[in-house]
Amino acid sequence: MSGTNILKDVSHEEGADMKAETFLPDDYRPAEDEPFMNERQIEYFRRKLINWKNELLDDSRDTIEGLQESTRNIPDVADRASEETDRALELRTRDRQRKLVAKIDSALRRIDEGEYGYCEVTGEPISLKRLDARPIATMSLEAQERHERREKVHRDD
Repeated sequence: MSGTNILKDVSHEEGADMKAETFLPDDYRPAEDEPFMNERQIEYFRRKLINWKNELLDDSRDTIEGLQESTRNIPDVADRASEETDRALELRTRDRQRKLVAKIDSALRRIDEGEYGYCEVTGEPISLKRLDARPIATMSLEAQERHERREKVHRDD
């Protein structure tokens, strides 16, 4: 295929009926020597975020099924306490993942609005390495460090 764009059906969950998609080789990684947030980089991060979200949602479905299956009457008090502790830990983990899905949705909205990859504090580009490691990042490393230092100072009060 010689063109750089192909047409792909995107599910309603992702927000569109038909959407032009930039062709990306499987081994593509954003590079510093290409224009920042070009079509290929945007598509790379969009796919990364969608895949991450789908993994989290699959894990949540598995947890719900597991919790429904494990609802049983355990006569031994110690075993029951242990199972309740495990369930509480699992639910806490899922709650964290639910919040993470909301952050992923927010990042996908920023992609759609053309704001993805730019620091919400300074407006400067967030490094590609940081975005690759944490695609939901909203601040550059420097702005994040300043934020955490201020947060630590105020927390000590």
